[in-house]
Parts: sequence; structure tokens; C-alpha cells
Amino acid sequence: MLTGDSLWFRYGDRLPWVVQNRSLAVVPGEVLGLMAPSGYGKTTLGKLLSGYLSPVKGKVTLNGKPVPKKGYSPVQLIFQNPELSVNPRWRIDQILQEGYLPEPSVLKALGIHPGWLTRYPHELSGGELQRVAIARILNPSTQYLIADEMTAMLDANTQALIWQGVLFFVQQQQVGLIVISHDEPLLQRLCDRILRLDDNSIGVTTSVQPASMV
Repeated sequence: MLTGDSLWFRYGDRLPWVVQNRSLAVVPGEVLGLMAPSGYGKTTLGKLLSGYLSPVKGKVTLNGKPVPKKGYSPVQLIFQNPELSVNPRWRIDQILQEGYLPEPSVLKALGIHPGWLTRYPHELSGGELQRVAIARILNPSTQYLIADEMTAMLDANTQALIWQGVLFFVQQQQVGLIVISHDEPLLQRLCDRILRLDDNSIGVTTSVQPASMV
């Protein structure tokens, strides 16, 4: 279980709190949505849960222990802009092999074509590169994924293809998934539960029945 317990965070001692007393938990195989308009600390909360930031108060634990800071992290954050997570000087096949070469079924589910493997990041479209950035972290060492508006800038068909691939991996490997978005219809289609961060300081959880992305 990935747990955030009474998390507080701000970017400076005299600046307002960005995250205030947030608590949540997600279990293996569950898809949890975090929904709120801009300015409610969704992205910061995702960075706290994935270890990119450390809380001022509170703690983040994975199965009761701190999330490892060294080596490959079992909690992976997927950025909205894939350029932030790949080396622009590497070919696509090098990027995919950096941590663990994805299974062919994962590449197929994400619609990654063999012809892309000898190209460089600038030779792919944004949607194609996002599929590569996702594929490189869909490996047996990943236990939890945090997707921060990862398809917000893509067309509807590409969004559906990417989410189908991610959900295939989540179901096959029983990986926990946190989806950060302000898009309620998207979260209703994807998630088992939605945590609405703008309702109050703790958040209100709503159970939903996910629909197919097809």
C-alpha cells in the first residue's frame, strides 16, 4: 500500500501551504483519481508521493516503510511533458532499455511501432514520445504509477490508446495507479475512486464504476 499521512508542504518558510493535511492511500491494482482545479496542489501532492519532494510535515510510506531514495524507485511519476523524462541524445531503443526492456505485450498495448526504435525523441510526435516515456517505466520493479495530467495535451484517440495500455499493465501486474486530473469525465471512466481535493482540507472520496476507454 502507498500511503500519504497528514502531508503538509510549502516552497518557502513564509509562503502559503500548497498541500495542507492531505491523507490518502492506494492499494495494488487500484486506480485512484485526484481531482481539483488548478492551484489545489495536485501536482505537488504527486511529487510528494513519488519522492520528488519531501513533506514539511507528515510522511509517505510504501508497505509501512519509507519509499526508497536510491536506485530504481518502485513509485514512478509520469509527467505531462515526456521531454522531461527522456534523454534527447539517445535513440528510442536506448531509452527503453535504460531501466528494463518492456515486454513486447506492453509495447504492443501502447501502440509502439518497431520502426520507432531507431529514431530520436525529436523525430516522434508528442503522443508517440509519451508512449515511449510510459513504456520505459512499465517494468516488474514498478509497484505504483502516478500519472499527472499525462494525456491532457493529446487528442482523444491517442488518449484512449495510452490509457488502454496503462490499464492493461495495471491489471496484469496489479500495480496501483493514481490519476491526477481536473477532467472529471476522464476520471469517471478510469478510476475505482475519486478523491476531490477542493471539497475540504482532507478531501472527499467518491466510489465510481469505471467505464471502458474503448
